[in-house]
Amino acid sequence: MSARILIVDDTPLNVKLMTAKLARDYYFVSTASNGKEALKKVAEEKPDLILLDVMMPEMDGFETCLRLKRNPATAYIPVIIVTALSDIEDRVKGLAAGADDFLTKPINDIALMARIRSLLRMKVLMDEWRSREATALQLSPEVAEALSGPLNIRNCAVTVIDDTGSDGDVIRNTLAPLAAKVSIAKNIKQAEAHLTKAPGDLVYVKLDLSDEDGLQICPFLRSELATRHLPIVMIASPDDMEKIAKGLDLGANDYILRPLDKNELFARTRTQLRHKRNYDRLRSGLERNLMLALVDPLTGAFNRRYLDAHFPRFIKNSRERKKPLSVQMIDIDLFKKVNDTYGHAAGDAILKEVAMRLSTGIRPSDFFVRWGGEEFLIVMPDTELHNAEKIAERIRHRIEAEPIFIPAEPKGVKITISIGVASTSPHEEKTPAGVFNRADAALLCAKQAGRNTVSVNRTK
Repeated sequence: MSARILIVDDTPLNVKLMTAKLARDYYFVSTASNGKEALKKVAEEKPDLILLDVMMPEMDGFETCLRLKRNPATAYIPVIIVTALSDIEDRVKGLAAGADDFLTKPINDIALMARIRSLLRMKVLMDEWRSREATALQLSPEVAEALSGPLNIRNCAVTVIDDTGSDGDVIRNTLAPLAAKVSIAKNIKQAEAHLTKAPGDLVYVKLDLSDEDGLQICPFLRSELATRHLPIVMIASPDDMEKIAKGLDLGANDYILRPLDKNELFARTRTQLRHKRNYDRLRSGLERNLMLALVDPLTGAFNRRYLDAHFPRFIKNSRERKKPLSVQMIDIDLFKKVNDTYGHAAGDAILKEVAMRLSTGIRPSDFFVRWGGEEFLIVMPDTELHNAEKIAERIRHRIEAEPIFIPAEPKGVKITISIGVASTSPHEEKTPAGVFNRADAALLCAKQAGRNTVSVNRTK
């Protein structure tokens, strides 16, 4: 995976060595010698990942990282702090500043490259979701509202795969301030069963389980839809770096070394939970936007955009199965008069009620669409024309039989509909225009016949 990496370090020899390492793996490298220069280059070049030294003049790495993460335009860029500082307090400070990892010199090259690959994979995923988010924000202010505001990482569900329970106890106690629900799985099989039912927010796994390899959980979680993006943090010893590197390549997100420091554990957990909750919020907002884009918000019926996307599939299935497809074009009779008499709020209430009666009067296989204004359309796969006519008559009677109650008319308003019915032939054209036009022509005949009737177009 090729990517642009920015190295920020005021020591030329360090920059030269790191550049050579990255160039061997075909990364594009740019450099900065201090924090201010780094901020400028990030704004200009938008690198895919930043390797950031701590000890620099004027603005140290902690402050630089903090500024990058506070800026919405650069907050999504992964940052690895690489430094000679080795105190746990420094690691925690770096993670608290928003760094995705804090590596101490001398750097294990295998672990570093695996970490870079892992973070770049995550960035590619999040870039895709952010691109969709940008579209969602343009289409819907409601989605923009759903995607705004601070992330809540409390009340999280954490699973720990630990055959002795000692690490699990430390994690449970450490995460108590987050009101975390911590579940302990004694082995991989038990963890798989639990996570399949309740994926939760985060998984910790010991790499040195007594009777099995903790890394076995990675391919399982990454192959399941429900857990594909569930963060995995490995618990390991300092001499397990090659195994850690393999775990990162298998899809693990992070690791923590023993002895477990509670402050570092809390900081790494918080980082992963933020990633997870941000991903969940993006996905939720975009799914919501998808529904807003494809479903009429007033009636709950699909809209014409959705119909245009799916109707070719209906036609194709009809031709392959050699069975006709029928269409009902429906119009609420004299709806403008209703609006003029009772107002648009009453008109909306009537539209919703008519839509409800229509949608509950058809089969699960039928496709219900708001065509526009007071017009609806029902697509009926595998339906002969004479059967579609019978169903249309039943629907027409269902609307007419009961008045629709609105505040302005306690006794209710009698509403009727006109329906035009048409059917495809085995050689129907691939576009919906033909059958729709015939159904629309039949609807016009129904209106001209006095409304509250069903008219059938029998031409092919």
